[in-house]
Amino acid sequence: MDFNVKRLATEAGLFLTRAVQFTEEKLWQSEKTNLDQDFENLTVRADCTKHWTEKILRQTEILLQPNPSARIEEFLYEKLDMKAPSRITNSELLGQHMEDAAKEFGLESPYGSTLVKVGECERRLGAVEKDFIQTADISFLSPLRNFLEGDCRIISKERRLLENLRLDLDACKTRVKKAKAAEAKVAVSHCVHVAEQELKTAQKEFDRQAEVTRLLLEGISCTHVNHLRCLHEFVEAQAAYYRQCHLHMQDLQEELRRLPGGFAQNSSQNAPPPSLPEPESVSSPVETLTIEEVQAPASGTRKAKVLYDYDAADCSELSLLADEIITVYTMPGMESDWLVGERGNQRGRVPVTYLELLS
Repeated sequence: MDFNVKRLATEAGLFLTRAVQFTEEKLWQSEKTNLDQDFENLTVRADCTKHWTEKILRQTEILLQPNPSARIEEFLYEKLDMKAPSRITNSELLGQHMEDAAKEFGLESPYGSTLVKVGECERRLGAVEKDFIQTADISFLSPLRNFLEGDCRIISKERRLLENLRLDLDACKTRVKKAKAAEAKVAVSHCVHVAEQELKTAQKEFDRQAEVTRLLLEGISCTHVNHLRCLHEFVEAQAAYYRQCHLHMQDLQEELRRLPGGFAQNSSQNAPPPSLPEPESVSSPVETLTIEEVQAPASGTRKAKVLYDYDAADCSELSLLADEIITVYTMPGMESDWLVGERGNQRGRVPVTYLELLS
């Protein structure tokens, strides 16, 4: 009990001495030991690294999990050292809804069969997203967290200890000055000797702690190298994620083009479809033709590749799908912006601007 009281009294006295020294420095009544400029630059660099690492970590977590409630739940599981339950992604949930809707609408209907295809693709995208989140967390987020929770805390602790020893050192310097001033008036050499011994001890402890803190601060350069490597791994993971998503979407587009009645856009054509030409006259002979009346000529037919999807405006026109090959020819009296297109037993007018005539 006596030991604890003595220790408490010593710590209280030490705290009071540091508080007095700190107050006098703020009031410009006492000198302050300043660290060299290189040391100050290292501390500024460490603070800057900590600040931006926290921002990058926080924003990356938002990117990977936009739901704040889910982030808090994952944080609590991590602090409790428990494994978080598997969470379904938004893409997987969308795919599940699409597949359920397809069962209601009918799997054989065009809309239902398309919903099934898109739903399966969304599920695959969700699985790819899970892999990306897991890879990014291991290769990028975990090293950043380890730095903030490990190295940064150690550096902060050592810097606080250095500051306390600096206050003790400056307090000893003040006592030496006061002892020397008192010695000039009264012969009290013993007090000066004790104060100088305390100053030497405080200087030695301060120098040792300053060297320890300097070594930790210089380790920030190694931290930057490590974070650079982690950043490259994050970029590789993100590139692989988007590449796999792009491949899944391309496969989906190909599947939708093969479905009957599909409306998939041609991904190779970036330009919008050209505007349709206006018919020259409502009473044009071609306007009155029906599909049964149109006959292909014995010669003069050509093959044409469809550039864009086109939906027929009426029964006299032929709907087109991008990239398909059809037979085209002209008819007497037909305006120059239109041709007759033929696909199997289907015939109808097609706009020339939607076609690429083949040799």
